[in-house]
Amino acid sequence: MRIPRTGRGGLFAVHVLRGQAQVQFMPSAVTGVIFTVALFAAGWQYGLYGLIGTALGTATAQLLGVDRSRVSAGLEGFNACLVAVAFAVFLGPGHPSTMVLAAGGCAVVTVVTAAATTLLRGWGLPTLTLPFCLTASAMTIAAPGFERVWHGGPAAAGPIRAAEGSVALAVDDVGRAFFANIAQIFLMPQWYVGLILLVGIFAASRTAGAMACVGSAVGVVTAWALGAPTARIVDGTMGYNAVLVAMALCGVLLAADRWSLGFAMAGAAAATVLGPALNALLEPAGGHSFTWPFVLTTLVFLASVPALPRLRRAAPPTVLPLTEPVASGVVLGA
Repeated sequence: MRIPRTGRGGLFAVHVLRGQAQVQFMPSAVTGVIFTVALFAAGWQYGLYGLIGTALGTATAQLLGVDRSRVSAGLEGFNACLVAVAFAVFLGPGHPSTMVLAAGGCAVVTVVTAAATTLLRGWGLPTLTLPFCLTASAMTIAAPGFERVWHGGPAAAGPIRAAEGSVALAVDDVGRAFFANIAQIFLMPQWYVGLILLVGIFAASRTAGAMACVGSAVGVVTAWALGAPTARIVDGTMGYNAVLVAMALCGVLLAADRWSLGFAMAGAAAATVLGPALNALLEPAGGHSFTWPFVLTTLVFLASVPALPRLRRAAPPTVLPLTEPVASGVVLGA
């Protein structure tokens, strides 16, 4: 049956909203709306970059004939969303060059996603945000070399130095850090953005919402216990990878039970430690860790699952549909 033009437009909007939500594994258009509100709360320019970026990534995937089930689940939009927001954050959202490069990056990341999907499929592993990490890392490292692209920013870091600053953590610091960890997944430092995002996660799945809370708590405790600077804990840059790892390893990619809960908490702690290591490695070249700690930690932990019989892969996701359901075989974050 031929879908009317207006109907196709409505379906495309649902796919875009699911793409927004898939940044945190949720194939729900309702959650996508809430996530969009969160980005606009951080700044209207970031909201526009995220929404348009997701739309461009989704449209590029459709144009290139990517499997329809991936497009409908939002799996071709979330990396583009993050790429667009990252370009806005690091290059400045108001520059025409940023707008052009962000649009190009959203198209390129679709191709990178296809390549990563093909390469990782043989091992039964999802791509997660690997395409975003590759594209955004290339941007941050290359941009200072182009005068019409780079509009100022932090200089490349020098040799590795010991952590500096206070390590004391007050009660209100803990609260801000808890929500900022969730906000930093979208590269936003505001605690209230994280609160809105958490509402969106719970709107799609109570298990996912609970694991986001567990991951954030593990990130804060691990960073504090190891003596990370308070400023880094409070702005969420120490703990956001822990949130994603915890969600992925308990309830999203692995079945939620006591074994995967412990597994996820261990992974969240590992990702928190890996973050500063990757920053030290990438910053001298002008790079940024982005969600590399989440990607690397999750892929290593998932690769070990076949040898760990107490852990089970999760069943196909339950979706909150608006007008079109997601195919049952689609894997979140794939």
